Amino acid sequence: MPARATSSGTLSFGLVSIPFKIYTAASAEGVKFHQLHDKCGNRIKYQVYCPTDDEVVQRSDLVKGYEYAKGQYVRFDADELKALEEEKTHNLEIIEFVPLDTVDFVYVEKSYYLGPDKGGHKAYRLLSEAMVETGRVALGHHVARGKSHLVVIRPYKKGLMMHQVFYSNEVRDFGDIDLGDDVSFKPAETEMARQLIEQLSAERFEPDKFRDEFRARVLEAVEEKIAGHEITTTPEAPQAKVIDLFEALKASVQESQATTKRKLKPPKKAAAKKTRKKKVASSKNK
Repeated sequence: MPARATSSGTLSFGLVSIPFKIYTAASAEGVKFHQLHDKCGNRIKYQVYCPTDDEVVQRSDLVKGYEYAKGQYVRFDADELKALEEEKTHNLEIIEFVPLDTVDFVYVEKSYYLGPDKGGHKAYRLLSEAMVETGRVALGHHVARGKSHLVVIRPYKKGLMMHQVFYSNEVRDFGDIDLGDDVSFKPAETEMARQLIEQLSAERFEPDKFRDEFRARVLEAVEEKIAGHEITTTPEAPQAKVIDLFEALKASVQESQATTKRKLKPPKKAAAKKTRKKKVASSKNK
């Protein structure tokens, strides 16, 4: 089934304009639970309650307020908020091009596929290939839901992808994270860590190898409940003990090596060995 575009617009830089369509690139598929009344099993409804007047408030009586000081608000009605929104436009204006390796992943908020609209196929492909050759991505502004969003446009599989990114004031400084005291490592520890990384390395990222285990367990439990079966639970795994870093690395490398040997061991030899043991036992019995 072909993907359905969520919106469309015009991408522009210089005197070039490229009509495009936006497609959702990914969406979470986690499990969602509803709140039910234990007595009757029906979904509950939430009410808006005012503790000052001790009454349930109707949605039509609500206004928005911005808290500028503790417990003090500036009110805005719907018309005032509407007037503050960005002018509705379907344009995506490129501001500048920057090297791809200067973009930090921590800024990425959402991702979208960009596809060409009618009449824009050639210019669309030209922009994608030019960014690949130059190793650069585009920064631009895109208006959605009344707000101007900073976006990064990059080449992706002979096409383009748009990442909606956070503004700098929305990203916390990593320098505020407590990393503990400075430490030094013995050469043996560094070498052991390198070996472990090499043994656990793969040629490429293959997302199909992984799945949401929690979602799978919930859906399996749902099927069991529907079928009227009792749900069984596994005991919680004990927490790992904190051990010496070098010993932990050494044990990890040995375990990884043992796993690799078991995978490479020919199954026929094991089967032949069992057959010989059976023959010896049979002759002894005779």
